[in-house]
Amino acid sequence: MTTEIDFEQARLNMIEQQIRTWGVLDQKVLDLLDIIHREDFVPADYRQLALADTNIPLANSQVMMTPKLEARLLQAVAVREEDKVLEIGTGSAYLTALLAKSTQHVDSIDIFKKFLDEAKIKLGKYGLDNVSLSHAGALSDWRSESEYDVIVITGSVLELDSKLQQQLTAGGRMFVVIGESPVMEARLITRMNDGQFNSEALFETELPALIGVHEPSSFEL
Repeated sequence: MTTEIDFEQARLNMIEQQIRTWGVLDQKVLDLLDIIHREDFVPADYRQLALADTNIPLANSQVMMTPKLEARLLQAVAVREEDKVLEIGTGSAYLTALLAKSTQHVDSIDIFKKFLDEAKIKLGKYGLDNVSLSHAGALSDWRSESEYDVIVITGSVLELDSKLQQQLTAGGRMFVVIGESPVMEARLITRMNDGQFNSEALFETELPALIGVHEPSSFEL
């Protein structure tokens, strides 16, 4: 019989030993990780590993990012209460919940309807009603005229589709992992007030490829 771990202590250990030591010092991010409980979003079979420094498997050969990657992502895009967010790849909905708790509204899309059905239940338990969930094949089926202050892509891409960055507002930020295994790089793309884009290399990492991406148009980072 498996003994239930002390999640409160494990959460403190995660924040102090994983998150802070990887350069995440933004108190707003640290508070979010304490408020939204990661163990409520992982598959039941992996609940005991919810706060471990590991990629947790999801259905359809997908994975959850490690906690420290999720935290670095949130710190990089510097979410604000007034932000409108586009999340490409709902997955476990944990990152969706973190974004929704700290922003005005989140549009989250996923190619797998089961993820969206489960996300609705998980988000409902936290009273997060500022999320719109859409069943779409990554970028290929997503059509929106909206502009976003933050765009987060939760799977890796070989290149960044130039059309996507055009949906950023002036000052808008995008997190994306670009490259092919084993060489991938997390980047922060910022739309400047003059309409130009700044691309900042953040750190090396590795994520499964985003499913449903058509060949992107050329964009030089």
